[in-house]
Amino acid sequence: MNSTEIMGFAASILIGVSLGLIGGGGSILTLPVLVYLLNISPVISTAYSLFIVGTTSLVGSASFMRKKLVNYRAAMVFAIPSFTTVFLTRKYLVPAIPDPLFNVSGFEISKNVGIMVFFALIMLAASYSMIKSKKEEKEENTGELKFNYPMIALEGGLVGILTGIVGAGGGFLIIPALVLFARLPMKMAVGTSLLIIAAKSLIGFLGDLSNIHVDWNFLLPFTALSVVGIFLGTYLSKFISGEKLKKSFGWFVLVMGIYIITKEVFFK
Repeated sequence: MNSTEIMGFAASILIGVSLGLIGGGGSILTLPVLVYLLNISPVISTAYSLFIVGTTSLVGSASFMRKKLVNYRAAMVFAIPSFTTVFLTRKYLVPAIPDPLFNVSGFEISKNVGIMVFFALIMLAASYSMIKSKKEEKEENTGELKFNYPMIALEGGLVGILTGIVGAGGGFLIIPALVLFARLPMKMAVGTSLLIIAAKSLIGFLGDLSNIHVDWNFLLPFTALSVVGIFLGTYLSKFISGEKLKKSFGWFVLVMGIYIITKEVFFK
């Protein structure tokens, strides 16, 4: 195992730490680690990302369930359209994407480059969501929760498509949707988000099983390290301000997004 591969496996722990600390961001790290440090093709990496982030989020959501910080009704309304779109996207849409995507006057964009650039644009959107200052959400929520069912379901479907194309869990989209449309307190939104990410990511991965060969000898140890990371992240969350960490992580994601676009478009 060379130094780059060692760095890749070490980074798997950071994927779990991110999920444990801020309830998202794991997939933002996973795809670049798999592609650039471990030299796995973007299409295979998006599939592996679904399994890694899904399994890690499932383990992380267990502690929120024990504390009764998961709203199952909101999860179901969001998850059903999300399950459907992520499975269909991985099963039919991703294999149908042409390679190359287009060729204009000798300028060619391959399927792999297209996926990475699209992922980088998602990273830029995620970084804005994490960097912009927000007023702290009140943890208490007196009165009955009011659900905007159509908007929750619509965003669920859109996040499912996004997850299917780039292997991103979409926590940076799910958490605001749960806070705005389901009026959940922030901690409950994080716990509910982890459960949604877990379920839809693993269902999306099932859509890949007939399309790719899975190297379980690599995938299971990598995922196990990520699971270790989420336990570490959950422990550290007791001592670290989530809002400050989220903003710092947002700047890191912004730099990574710019790096990926620059590398894929100008230095390929």
